[in-house]
Amino acid sequence: MTLATHGEVRHDWSLEEIEALFALPFNDLLFRAQQVHRAHFEANAVQVSTLLSIKTGACPEDCKYCPQSGHYNTGLGKEKLLEIEKVVEQARAAQEAGASRFCMGAAWKSPRERDLEVVLEMVRRVKALGLETCMTLGMVDSDQASRLSDAGLDYYNHNLDTSPEYYGEVITTRTYADRLETLGNVREAGMKVCSGGILGMGEAPRDRAALLQQLVKLEPHPESVPINMLVKVPGTPLANVEDLDPIEYIRAIAVARLLMPKSHVRLSAGREQMSDSTQALAFLAGANSIFYGDSLLTTGNPQVEKDRALFDRLGLHPERRETCTDEAGQQAALTAALEASAVRQAATALDTEASRLAYDAAQA
Repeated sequence: MTLATHGEVRHDWSLEEIEALFALPFNDLLFRAQQVHRAHFEANAVQVSTLLSIKTGACPEDCKYCPQSGHYNTGLGKEKLLEIEKVVEQARAAQEAGASRFCMGAAWKSPRERDLEVVLEMVRRVKALGLETCMTLGMVDSDQASRLSDAGLDYYNHNLDTSPEYYGEVITTRTYADRLETLGNVREAGMKVCSGGILGMGEAPRDRAALLQQLVKLEPHPESVPINMLVKVPGTPLANVEDLDPIEYIRAIAVARLLMPKSHVRLSAGREQMSDSTQALAFLAGANSIFYGDSLLTTGNPQVEKDRALFDRLGLHPERRETCTDEAGQQAALTAALEASAVRQAATALDTEASRLAYDAAQA
């Protein structure tokens, strides 16, 4: 097996090649991952996102890890779709806290038409703040994906979760092919793809390699790859599964970095349960994206101040967001609209003042 020092972009990795990467001595694996990481990204920059649940609970899917599934009693109440103004308020607060991307998640199998119209307006309003936008709404068809893209959605999240072989042990209400079809619709609509998986669900090491192989097969690779550690929620079927060794989790981060050298690899769900040392190793292994804030959909997440303190200790800083051409055009249009509004207000003020002067003159 050969591996280019600076990270060769490939889509044809065999399962045996990927397993060989997992089997490398730990220090060798992290050394290679750090070399590849530095060849494609600023060494100490971390992309920061915030995730908001815009519709919680009563999901018809039976994902065995999820507290939002309507199939399990986890004590999580059903909530309606949030109002647009509340979402914009949360997005503005996330931006002020240092987030560059705002992600919105809804517990749906797929969005209904009446809900999609509201979601599209959320995208437009959050985008107008100057944030990158991301949504996870379940399965979307080609028309829905196109409408989301037209509204200005930058990223769509739809995780593969695990390997094709282990998938049926975790979810039965949608197929692996369904997930791949949604990712295809998203890519065809011109959006960026956010897709990864969950580790620690009782899968075998080969399943972790097979999951990464499926992600690598996507052309192009997902721009964002969340590697989640299972958060065990009482009431779900996976509540008592054996804990995954943190070293094995770090290995997965490093292998993901080697396989997808230009993707952001996200240290995602499960961070609240991780020690600072485990998180530090994850960044060393090539993770360069996190969710920032007090909660991640319905599970805990390290608080902002704790994250800032960890960043300071490790010498990390939030990544400066590069504005894409489409966003630049939209921002220019927004600026022009604001300027036009200011001109109209000024003209109205002048008209009012002229009317007042004319009135005063008539009364003199």
